[in-house]
Amino acid sequence: MTETENGKRPKTIFICSDGVGETAEAVAKATVRQFDDRDVRLKRYAPIKDEDEIAAIVEEAARTGAFIAFTLVQPELREMMREEAGRRGVRAVDVLGPMMQAYIDTFNGSPRSEPGLLHQLDEDYFRRIEAVEFAIRFDDGKDVRGLLQAEVILIGVSRTSKTPLSVFLAHKGIRTANLPLVPEVRPPAELMENPADALIVGLTMDPDRLREIRGERLREMGLPGGVSYASGERIREELAYARSVMEALGCPVIDVTYRSIEETAAIIMRMMHEAQEKRQNR
Repeated sequence: MTETENGKRPKTIFICSDGVGETAEAVAKATVRQFDDRDVRLKRYAPIKDEDEIAAIVEEAARTGAFIAFTLVQPELREMMREEAGRRGVRAVDVLGPMMQAYIDTFNGSPRSEPGLLHQLDEDYFRRIEAVEFAIRFDDGKDVRGLLQAEVILIGVSRTSKTPLSVFLAHKGIRTANLPLVPEVRPPAELMENPADALIVGLTMDPDRLREIRGERLREMGLPGGVSYASGERIREELAYARSVMEALGCPVIDVTYRSIEETAAIIMRMMHEAQEKRQNR
């Protein structure tokens, strides 16, 4: 039995796949986050080619006290994993199996059993790459021409998560541009007229929390925290100005104070879906 320096057995999850293994790893990471446990490590085995590899992996998991999360689409490998895990008393979680079986039972489908289908260089992949490049090129209002091509435009004052949210949405294949709102700068016509009919979303934040974030940013840059950028008066002025622009546009506004990037992105994607349905029903 392997132990750490403090005498405890390390917590390990084996990620096993006959493809890349990113699906099982993403599910494992999401699970670990629910337990706020920093001592869990993930060990990936991919791509698995034959039954001998599975036997060795399960033996190691039994020896080290790990459990296994697997995405094996080849039936013989999946069955081998189940048999070996059962024989050695190792917990093995089939990440894709129940979903595939539900599809078969409901729609009478027949799986292709080809590993790595999720990561083929298909149209979706290239759309995501193009969207990420778009988000970087049109970040922070660097080129207002991006407002004419974007599917989503994020507006808000500095430090309201516009850039990380743009990149997150880009990884979902959504062309996203963002524009900072500053009282001294008039919003461009490309935003106010919105000829591309993009979804414009305003981002706002509690002024006290925004002040903390800006103060932390200044400290990271080695600048004094007392500058107007992080003053309560300046922040309230900016937020009031941003609110007036958002009201003029009539755009939805999301308070990101207590929301993660993922939560905010989910709201925006739901807005996009609802807007698309409305257009289709006209």
